[in-house]
Amino acid sequence: MTIPHLTAADGTALPAIGLGTYQLNGSAGVDAIGHAIRAGYRLLDSAVNYENEGAVGRAARSAGDVRDELIVTSKLPGRHHRYDEALTTIEESVFRTGLDHVDLYLIHWPNPSQDLYVQAWRALIEARERGLVRHIGLSNFLPEHIERLVAETGVAPVVNQIEVHPYFPQQEALDYHREQGILVQGWSPLGHGNDLKQHPVIVEIANAHGVSPAQTILAWHVARQVIPLPKAASPQRQTENLDVFGITLTDAQVEAITALGRPDGRLSDQDPAVYEEF
Repeated sequence: MTIPHLTAADGTALPAIGLGTYQLNGSAGVDAIGHAIRAGYRLLDSAVNYENEGAVGRAARSAGDVRDELIVTSKLPGRHHRYDEALTTIEESVFRTGLDHVDLYLIHWPNPSQDLYVQAWRALIEARERGLVRHIGLSNFLPEHIERLVAETGVAPVVNQIEVHPYFPQQEALDYHREQGILVQGWSPLGHGNDLKQHPVIVEIANAHGVSPAQTILAWHVARQVIPLPKAASPQRQTENLDVFGITLTDAQVEAITALGRPDGRLSDQDPAVYEEF
């Protein structure tokens, strides 16, 4: 299966869908991620705090000829934002994966009250220059955080991974990132743990296209140029989630799904302006 790519301002191209790997750990995680690679996934999302960089790396190393096509991702935790600690943590991420480098490395959260994210960003820049990582980006950063990083370092991220799903569509944020040439990845794209897949609007549109509600939501992400990162352990779900690029939603259908957004739409009230994760 051929997956389209989206391109950032600096020319970095990322697959238009990826695999979320949170809670895919140990041997079972290696098996699940390995199947996803064989099914066609080329973007694998991980993090230090997921404690599964080893499983992701093991699956990637077993991928054979397609290893060079894979974008293995990890993220720096908040407890290691200080420059020296960040560099050591990135090195450890590379060692844990067993790969020569990590393809994409992100700062997991800005933790603004700690005011160390600029140090962390400088460490990611250094790690890229040293060949530890190929591309660098952010996760859960707000425009004001991004603008400060660019102002102080001159280096823009290729991607920002943020919460995006129909109850929290983030249209203003998407517009900002598009203007800046920064790609957007969406975590919890299917609204983990809520009733999105049973919502009448989603079900009606899914029935109109002869696809599942989950595929309909992922097609909505694709139509909005958001790179969704659905997590799935079962081969059937992995394949279903990947098979969305032939679904063409009308503008009205995209707007109807976007209109499901709520002021309190965040899944866990994790506002990056105040939320912190270590």
